[in-house]
Amino acid sequence: MAFLELNDVRKVFALQTAVDNFNLHVEQGEFISFLGPSGCGKTTTLRMIAGFEHPTTGQIRLGNNDVTARPPNQRNMGMVFQSYALFPHMSVADNIAFGLTIARTPARETKKRVGEMLALIKLEALADRYPYQISGGQQQRVALARAIVIRPQVLLLDEPLSALDAKIRDSLRVEIRAIQRQLGITTIYVTHDQEEAFSLSDRIVVMNAGRIEQVGTPFEIYNFPRTAFAASFVGTLNVFPATVVDAAAGRIMVDNIALTTEAITTAGVGQQINVALRPEMISLNESERHDGDNQLTCVVENITFRGSIVRVQVRLGNQSLLVDEFNRPDLNVPQTGHQIVLSFPRNACLVLG
Repeated sequence: MAFLELNDVRKVFALQTAVDNFNLHVEQGEFISFLGPSGCGKTTTLRMIAGFEHPTTGQIRLGNNDVTARPPNQRNMGMVFQSYALFPHMSVADNIAFGLTIARTPARETKKRVGEMLALIKLEALADRYPYQISGGQQQRVALARAIVIRPQVLLLDEPLSALDAKIRDSLRVEIRAIQRQLGITTIYVTHDQEEAFSLSDRIVVMNAGRIEQVGTPFEIYNFPRTAFAASFVGTLNVFPATVVDAAAGRIMVDNIALTTEAITTAGVGQQINVALRPEMISLNESERHDGDNQLTCVVENITFRGSIVRVQVRLGNQSLLVDEFNRPDLNVPQTGHQIVLSFPRNACLVLG
């Protein structure tokens, strides 16, 4: 039995279904991210786990207990909000101690655990300051400490880094993961940021329109998407129509050009499919071509330098493709308007159906 289970969970607001047929089993100590666009049901699902919303149908289990109808204060879960939600009239130490104070934890134990949290988030020197006297990143650390000082069975985080600038987000992301691993807390994290989900998670739940599109490790989600939505939402993707010539052999036609994919099981000869291709799987370098690679002759439309990546936009028939190459001193950057040959292996082609 999994540590946290959501079984056939459904949530309806008036006539709007926010979450539908949600099934997920989480192991103890796992870090799970809910990833998807705004309005896909991520936060609603998190609030049902926390007890702030109750499922219309379905069951939520924690350990061996059915907690579906329990109020939040009887679930032993800690929650970190996007807005920090710190008490402005309380010091850093008092904010962290709040949950222990409500639980009437003895003063000596409270002081000990607050001290441990201050050391964990590296804010011992700021214990007596008030929220307005510390930075946004420091306030979010305090909110995290307040959530975990009560020693919850599950830690819930609702887009906790979205209000911070990029550099602080990156550093806090590393700290959150390090703290989670150190304490071994089962964690559910809501985000619409792909990089955040990929860098933090043991597994990712990709959501769309209230439903789960795919559950898997970051490697699985990125390299082996199971649905068209999962493939298009995660990372940059070239998608183009093709006609199946030989399904078993993976032979297709794109703009009268013969290409080869892995064996096709979702369509037959003569049927139309969509083929997806990651920009980084395409090569401009002749020396990197191998026997059996697909090749396309295209015209360069635009070149964009993106720091470590050079993105080349090319024209193939009536459609554009994006190609990403690592930026290096010896890179032979093509010229706009020039004709070039692209190559990519057959297993780089994702058949979306």
